[in-house]
Amino acid sequence: MSGNIASILTETVEKHGDRIALKLEDIEIPYRAVDEASARVAGLLKQKGVEPGDRVAVMLPNVPYFAFIYYGVLRMGGAVVPINPRYEASEVAYHVKDSGAKLLFGWHDFMDAAEEGAKEAGVEVIPVEPEKFEAMLGEADPDQEMVERDPGDVGVILYTSGTTGAPKGAVLTHGNLRMSTDIATSLVEMSEDDVILGALPFFHVFGQACGLNGATKLGGCLSLVPRFQPTKVLEAIQRDGVTIFEGVPTMYSAVLNADDRDQYDTSSLRVGITGGQAMPVEVMERFEDAFEIEVLEGYGLSETTSVGTFNHPGERKPGSIGKPVEGVEVKIVDDDGNEVEQGEIGEIAIKGDNVMAEYWNKQEATEEELRDGWFHTGDMGHIDEDGFVFIDDRKKDMIIRGGENVYPREIEEVLYRHGAIAEAAVIGVEDERLGEEVGAAVVVKAGEDVSVEDIQEYVKGKLAKYKYPRKIWFSDELPKGPTGKILKREIEVPD
Repeated sequence: MSGNIASILTETVEKHGDRIALKLEDIEIPYRAVDEASARVAGLLKQKGVEPGDRVAVMLPNVPYFAFIYYGVLRMGGAVVPINPRYEASEVAYHVKDSGAKLLFGWHDFMDAAEEGAKEAGVEVIPVEPEKFEAMLGEADPDQEMVERDPGDVGVILYTSGTTGAPKGAVLTHGNLRMSTDIATSLVEMSEDDVILGALPFFHVFGQACGLNGATKLGGCLSLVPRFQPTKVLEAIQRDGVTIFEGVPTMYSAVLNADDRDQYDTSSLRVGITGGQAMPVEVMERFEDAFEIEVLEGYGLSETTSVGTFNHPGERKPGSIGKPVEGVEVKIVDDDGNEVEQGEIGEIAIKGDNVMAEYWNKQEATEEELRDGWFHTGDMGHIDEDGFVFIDDRKKDMIIRGGENVYPREIEEVLYRHGAIAEAAVIGVEDERLGEEVGAAVVVKAGEDVSVEDIQEYVKGKLAKYKYPRKIWFSDELPKGPTGKILKREIEVPD
């Protein structure tokens, strides 16, 4: 078996070459065609002077071309630098320059930013447009070679958004990617007969590790949704017979609350997988009732190649992120890095072959967050008597109200149980007397009418008095990142 993660494609082609790898509405692409296209991408890259170890930026949505280029770069020994296709030119330039990418593949709908960013970074941009890109690959000589890579060689550089400072590139090795793929395919007994929802962006670690690589390793099918919309997801489930729903909590909430949900046949679904952000128990339970499946929550970050902990089928605790997966260790530590007593809240630290090698060209940040092999996540949590891990909140999101520690997730869980609330985010609001006060941005379900006082009274009866939100405001929507994760740092507090 080759150490190159791209070998999961060639190995699957030998067994399941005629099976459908990718579906996008009425387009169906078998694994044999993905392999051929990736070999032609590899040939094209060699013609462009790209060598093993070089970085190549890929700025595409979830379309089949992403898989062609991803495996093409990897098979010829290069490293993939995925970029959000909705980035502006300055953001594109930063990612290309920081990673030292040799060239950039850009989706035709976003070429202005791609071309401007590439020009600023001084690299060539290759447009990816249907038909024209096929013609370009048709002229390239296919390179079937699978360049050997060691487990420690760089496979992907994924940039983390972070809450402060410039994004950092998490260096994921072929060994990291191999482990995460092996784990992802074992969590819910995934097989070649599964059809996986491909709505999570491939430029994000969850969609890439659990979706693209997971399906490819087994010969399963990916039902692609290039831009998340609840109706598009429901259409894909019905049309393609999706069996595994992979999404972040806001995706589950949006599909659950879709007005036309009952018009679609979703009986093919057998299980849901969620991560990326804490899943409100209320949303989980309502989704399970509506779609008659079990939703299993896991936890991981770009720096841990998506995987870390997981709730296994038949053995889970709602509200928990599960237990460490095979080959991974988790501990809870205090500010000095000492392990705390069982049940106490501290920072979650993770160790295993899933943990990144480093932050690209950022030694200080690497040393700060990766100590003695343990990655310090910045998430606050605890481990219960049964070994289940719980996230209490992001370390930076914790509110200190008059000396009392308040964890927003605890309050959000209560808010989500209110029948009129669709989404909620609890944040700290500056307060002269207490330092910080508890605030909540709330999105109300269509057709519901509720007041600030109603919500406050509802929360008061369920939590300690110092925890209920003194400041509540209503929003039409909450700011979200490319995966649908709520971005608390971008929530504006009204005067």
